[in-house]
Amino acid sequence: MANDTQRTHSALGEHVVGNLLTTAARRFGDAEAFFCSATGRRIGFRDLNTRCNRLVHALQAQGLRQGDCVAFLSSNRTEIVEIYFALAKGGYVGMPLNYRLAPAEMRALMQDVDAAALLFEDRFAEAAHAACTDLSSLRVRVAFGEAGQPLEGVLRYEDLLNNGEVHEPQVVVHEHDPYYYNLTSGTTGLPKCYVISHYNNATIGNVCMALDMSNRDVVLTLIPMYGRIGFLWLATSVMYGIRNVLMNFAPDEALALIAQERVTISNLVPTMGAMLLASPRLAQTDLSSLRGLIFAGSLLPAPVREGVMARLCPHLYEYYGMQESSALVVSTPADRRLRADSVGRPILFCEVRVVDEQGRDVPAGETGAIIGRAAGSVTAYHRNPAKTAETFVDGWLHTGDLGRLDEDGFLFINGRLKDLIVTGGQNVHAGEVEEAILRVPGVADCAVIGLPDPLWGEAVTAVVVPAPGAQVDEAAVIAQCRQSLAGFKAPKRVIAQGEALPRTPTGKVQKFLLVERYQASA
Repeated sequence: MANDTQRTHSALGEHVVGNLLTTAARRFGDAEAFFCSATGRRIGFRDLNTRCNRLVHALQAQGLRQGDCVAFLSSNRTEIVEIYFALAKGGYVGMPLNYRLAPAEMRALMQDVDAAALLFEDRFAEAAHAACTDLSSLRVRVAFGEAGQPLEGVLRYEDLLNNGEVHEPQVVVHEHDPYYYNLTSGTTGLPKCYVISHYNNATIGNVCMALDMSNRDVVLTLIPMYGRIGFLWLATSVMYGIRNVLMNFAPDEALALIAQERVTISNLVPTMGAMLLASPRLAQTDLSSLRGLIFAGSLLPAPVREGVMARLCPHLYEYYGMQESSALVVSTPADRRLRADSVGRPILFCEVRVVDEQGRDVPAGETGAIIGRAAGSVTAYHRNPAKTAETFVDGWLHTGDLGRLDEDGFLFINGRLKDLIVTGGQNVHAGEVEEAILRVPGVADCAVIGLPDPLWGEAVTAVVVPAPGAQVDEAAVIAQCRQSLAGFKAPKRVIAQGEALPRTPTGKVQKFLLVERYQASA
């Protein structure tokens, strides 16, 4: 009550996401905000703000009220930007859906949050229809895109906007109000759901500062925007008045857009970096506009890092955090020269510790569990008290990662706690074995897992994807590992797999799927 009274009788402002766009419309006006490569559409900040206002009023006219959950299913295009900001201004709670999920999984997620509406892109119409089956909470369905085919009971997005009013919505939104439900990466099964507040997503300035962002930048957003990294870049662009080029990742097209739009910076996951390096178009592409490339989502293997610096851009940033925490540390190009293998040092308003099993800080240089806290950290999982109790302990978020801090505060990642393989009583961190295997000629990708073994308990097993036209020799892989690692860390078995490793949208390998596939033959 005291806090509410203080807010009522003071001039204290709040960090709410809708204000980012309202302010940008005033400050940056008709300057280009977003270019949608899928449609060729370009839109300025003022027009973007007007369309978002129209969408809020249109949804209100359909009976949706503040606090209702609105799910949306979209690739990287301007409509997803409009939806994010309209939800913020209208006080709705969003549920961005991963279009790679099966319709049954989408339905389960929407059912769990009592979704009242679904906005979907035409290309996902079939999945959207299947996901809505027997969903009693759903009252409104809206489709957008180029197909334009009328569907029974489905409204058209542009028709809604044309009937919406343009003035700013008169909805009171507070910074700790829920903004949208986000999903974990899903490395161990169906993604878990948690709530992000307006405060969590409006306080991204510390990340932008650490990445040296300015309105002279041109951003290429190619990580899916239904995830937190994708949202970071649309919000950063609006906050700084930066032109943002939206695309759905394809290596050749990404290279072409960097040259065409004079992109200065882009956020990749390591797999994307490897795919750009393999593109036949690379040698003929002008990348001189790039001032930096940013990596996040999964560990950046040394071969990929070295290739990117030599052939794409010499200036690399890297940041580390969980979906639940936002970025905790950042490594700048200057940091990279000091500690090439580190993910960086804590940024403004972020704290990181490395602790033992009793929660005590370990000495510098020793490996332990990484915990952290930041303005972007959420506080709970949706309807999952067990996971909440496991992750949020005594005011700290437990990342589930292993790492170490050196004397100067640089953080090094050793792998996931659940990636720890116990073989013959010895602990093996999968990440260091993967790093060694990726240096073997002919290896395009790999994942190291533990499979049941009657003698060793778990057998260190490498699943290897050969490069096109290459063959990978098991003995050569094991020999390479034994050159740089203790003998017990070398794989007992190497499995060559023709198809790509299963990954989340942020590039993390879904190792539980590999274990399910290969444990029967162990």
